Amino acid sequence: MHNKIGILGAGQLGRMLCQAAINYDTYLMLMDRNEDAPAASFCDSFVVGDLLNFEDVYAFGKKVDCISIEIEHVNVQALAQLEKEGVEVIPRAAALQILQDKCLQKQFYEQHNIPTAAFTITQNREEIRLHQSLLPAYHKLATLGYDGRGVQYIESENDWKKGFEAKAVLEKAASIEKEIAVIVLASRDGKQVVYEPVELVFNPQYNQLDYLLSPASLGETQILQAKLLAEKVVKALASPGIFAVEMFVLNNGEIWVNETAPRVHNSGHASIEANFSSQFDQLIRLMLDIPLGSTQARSPSLMINLIGEKKYIGKVKYEGLDEVANMEGVYIHLYGKKETRPGRKMGHITIIDNDTDSLIKKAKIIKNTLKVVSQ
Repeated sequence: MHNKIGILGAGQLGRMLCQAAINYDTYLMLMDRNEDAPAASFCDSFVVGDLLNFEDVYAFGKKVDCISIEIEHVNVQALAQLEKEGVEVIPRAAALQILQDKCLQKQFYEQHNIPTAAFTITQNREEIRLHQSLLPAYHKLATLGYDGRGVQYIESENDWKKGFEAKAVLEKAASIEKEIAVIVLASRDGKQVVYEPVELVFNPQYNQLDYLLSPASLGETQILQAKLLAEKVVKALASPGIFAVEMFVLNNGEIWVNETAPRVHNSGHASIEANFSSQFDQLIRLMLDIPLGSTQARSPSLMINLIGEKKYIGKVKYEGLDEVANMEGVYIHLYGKKETRPGRKMGHITIIDNDTDSLIKKAKIIKNTLKVVSQ
């Protein structure tokens, strides 16, 4: 059993990992460039450092037995060197290198016969004009994109200037019925535990998750297909870790892989209350080298992201919090961020209820009541 574990990144995901780790006999270290990061005061030891800097990541990794991430934008060369020197890296550097680059990721799907949207790789926005057959399409930066940043919709050739002047994927837009995600845990010996698919609904303005419903409204055959496809992706990566496989359910019923995140993920937040073992608990278990927990759901659930309202920038204020706190089956998670801005993730709300209609009704009330504004 590893006693000293480290996480690169100390945002809200790191904060929830700290909350899970406190149940175990471990020493948890976190590193982030922001000394006021949401998880900075929740761990046993916090280090200020640049996640993209080789020396900072390497020096941090030498202090722990096992190291993982809460954000994929980290220096993978430092992690590879740490692996050579005996530090366990979860996920392995080779898997992370594939998944932190959208171009490599799409090529990986192609190489392993994993269904995904048609694509090409471009080096600049001008090249969009050479691939009109893919339009309409999404232009996605190869690296450093997140939460809708680094993605542009290209409807026609006339929109080519909206693209990125950098290496990117041009991905043909698909006719989608819904988006889903499946979280998979892979142990060191290759065994997998899988969560049921969840249904994702996105905020069109910010291109980030608005809310999710668990379980997803799918037929039994589609549920099986989604889980098998997620397992295939993770098996091909050949690495222990937690992976969130985001997928498209097409109008014709086919299921394609969109993207895979090599870390705990927004699509798994409801698991804190809704499942016997949350995604955060599972990663801590994996890092400590103790058996993984049950992915079985206790109840249907719905998770809402709390984001900063339009036109509000500054010290955060939560309007309607008391009203929401009085609702039955509602769990509030605020991330401790002191400043709000439009679209910034400030927390989430999970609702537990055996009746799906009741979940949706409560969600509508919460979205109309709880507002993230500034003082």
